[in-house]
Amino acid sequence: MSESQKPDRKKIGIYILPNLFTVSALFAGFYAVVAGMKGIYDNAAIAIFIAMLMDTLDGRVARLTSTQTDFGAYLDSLSDMVSFGVAPALVVYSWALFNLGKLGWLSAFAFTVAVALRLARFNVQIHKVDRRYFQGLPCPPAAGVIAGMIWTCSEFGLSSWSIYIGAAVLTVVLGILMVSNIRYRSFKDLDLRHNVPFLTILVIVLILILISVDPAVILFVIFSLYAISGPILTFWQLRKKRRQRRK
Repeated sequence: MSESQKPDRKKIGIYILPNLFTVSALFAGFYAVVAGMKGIYDNAAIAIFIAMLMDTLDGRVARLTSTQTDFGAYLDSLSDMVSFGVAPALVVYSWALFNLGKLGWLSAFAFTVAVALRLARFNVQIHKVDRRYFQGLPCPPAAGVIAGMIWTCSEFGLSSWSIYIGAAVLTVVLGILMVSNIRYRSFKDLDLRHNVPFLTILVIVLILILISVDPAVILFVIFSLYAISGPILTFWQLRKKRRQRRK
């Protein structure tokens, strides 16, 4: 086979290391569903957070080792659909939404289909949008809000109709945010491989310390703050534009 006939390995090759992290994320998402079916909701929530960690590492490893492939990108999307679409929806349904009957499973389905639409739009627009921002709430943080809520409520033994209804409303709102055009910071412009401000290191250390104090509550707060950061940023930008027009 001549040089010009050799396949483009970067596009069609399969590399073990990054895909191993992706499959690990898929495994964690699958385990979350199993744990939720057994009623072990704290373990289910923890598994979703582990899937988020693995999902972050697979992309980082692929970029650092120059092993980015189309196969890995497609596998990552399928893994995200299970870990951050199906798993959170089924776990929150098993935990609370089943008490609401049809409204409960429809709320869970709304979240799942929002993740599917979010991932499809992301894959189509991946080379057309500003990499500093996401269009719509990314599905991992949305899953993090649900997992954090379930973990926190399980930790404190919280269970009531108001919580069930609140969980349904939150699930639907997160779905709407994912398919919206609201922009969220991606932090992809933050390069930790080179010199970073001392304040950045200090903030990261403080966040890790806070998480170690009470992982359930702090993770729930962090991802909830990120979820509302998009609407706040959008409102602030619109207000700024209105002021500029008046001038």
